[in-house]
Amino acid sequence: MDALVSLAKRRGYIFQSSEIYGGMNACWDYGPLGVELKNNLKRLWWQTMTQWRDDIEGLDAAILMHPKVWEASGHVENFTDPLVDCKTCKGRFRADQLDQARCPQKPSKSPGQCGGGLMEPRKFNLMFKTHIGPVEDAGAVCYLRPETAQGIYVNFLNVQAPARQKIPFGIAQIGKAFRNEISPGNFIFRSREFEQMEMQFFVKPGTDMEWFERWRDARIDWHKALGLSADRLRFHPHGPQELAHYAKAAVDIEFKFPFGWQEIEGIHDRTDFDLKRHMEYSGKDLSYFDDAAKERFVPYIIETSVGADRLALTALVNSYAEEEVKPGDKRTVLRLHPTIAPIKAAVFPLVNRDGMPEIAQKIAADLRKRFKIFYDDTGAVGRRYRRMDEAGTPFCVTVDSDTLKDQTVTVRERDSMQQIRVPIAGLADHLEKACAFEAP
Repeated sequence: MDALVSLAKRRGYIFQSSEIYGGMNACWDYGPLGVELKNNLKRLWWQTMTQWRDDIEGLDAAILMHPKVWEASGHVENFTDPLVDCKTCKGRFRADQLDQARCPQKPSKSPGQCGGGLMEPRKFNLMFKTHIGPVEDAGAVCYLRPETAQGIYVNFLNVQAPARQKIPFGIAQIGKAFRNEISPGNFIFRSREFEQMEMQFFVKPGTDMEWFERWRDARIDWHKALGLSADRLRFHPHGPQELAHYAKAAVDIEFKFPFGWQEIEGIHDRTDFDLKRHMEYSGKDLSYFDDAAKERFVPYIIETSVGADRLALTALVNSYAEEEVKPGDKRTVLRLHPTIAPIKAAVFPLVNRDGMPEIAQKIAADLRKRFKIFYDDTGAVGRRYRRMDEAGTPFCVTVDSDTLKDQTVTVRERDSMQQIRVPIAGLADHLEKACAFEAP
C-alpha cells in the first residue's frame, strides 16, 4: 500500500486534500490521471446500467434533502457508530474496531494503553449537520446526505410515470455522499466525502429473491469483466446478526486488499421498507398499480451499491505490479483494463529530427478526437515506456524511420511489451477495438 500511495501521488492520481496546509484527514483530491480513472469507471457503470439496458432510468437527486427524509429512513435515530475517547491522548476510536486502531501518540500501542484508559462508549451520528438559510436555528437544520439511495426512493413515481416504465425496473444514480467517519483510513478506502454508484431495482413482492440472485451474479461478473482477479473476489453473505434492519437478504462482494478482505459492493433485498416509511412520514401514496394484473402493491427493492472511490482503489491495487523484465531491469506497471485506463495511448517520435515530431504530433492530435492521448518526446524511448507503464497507459505509439517510408507506426502493448506495426490510417480503429469493454 505504501508503494501504491507513493505512485498515486507521483503520477498524479490522488493526493491529500489541502496538502499545503497540512492536509485534511480522510479527504482526497484526484489529479489528472485520477480524475480520468474515476470518470472512466463512472462512465462504464452508467453505460452498463442505463445505456445498455431498457429497464433502468437515470437520476441526479439533490445532495440537500428535506430533514424528514432522514427521519423516515432511520438515519437520524440509527445511523450511529459506538465512539470511545482515550482519557490521556484524547484520541477517538470506534469501540467495535479497537483491535484495528493504534494510539495516535504511541503507534506501537493500542487505544487506551498510553496511560489513562478509555471512557465508556457512546453513540456518534455519522451525518454531517448544517443549516439552510440565514438563521441557524432548529428549524433550519438539514444534513449532507450519507447515501444517494433515499433520493431515488422519494422520486420513485416521479421517474416511473414520465419514463413509462413498468415493474420490474430500476433507477440509477451517481453522486456524492458524506459520512463523518470516526476511524477513516486505508487511503481512499474509507473517507468522509465519497461518490456512490447506486441502482435501486423495483420488483413485485414474491419475485424479490429471484432478482436478488440475478443482480448478485451480474454484479460480480461485471467486476471480473473489469479485469479484477477472480481469486481476489468473493461473496460474503450476511448472517442474521449482520443484516440491517431493513434487509431481508444481503451479500457483499469483497476484494482481497493488502489490508485484508473488504467490501467493494453490496447487494441488498430491502423489501418494501423504504417506500412504506416515506409513505408514512410524507403522507403520499408511493404504491404501484399493475395494469396487467389489476392489482396495487408497494414494490420491493433490490439495491446494488458500489463506491466509485473504493472501486478506483480496487482497480489500482489489482493492477499494481513490480517485475523484473530482465536481470537488472525492473519496472513498475499498472495493468489497468484499457477501458478505464486514464490515458489510452502515448505517442512518441523516436528522435526529434527528420520530420518525426511533426508526424507524431499530427497523429496525437487526430487520436485526441476519440481518446485521451499523451505526447512525449523527452528522453530515451525506453524511459518513456517506463513512465507510461507506471501511469497505466496500455499502448505506446512510436513514429520511427520506417514511418517515413510506409506510413506505419510501432504499437507497443503495456502488459506483454510486444510490438506490432500498424498503418497510421487504421490506428484509431485498432485502439478502439483494443480498448473495448466486453460486457458480461
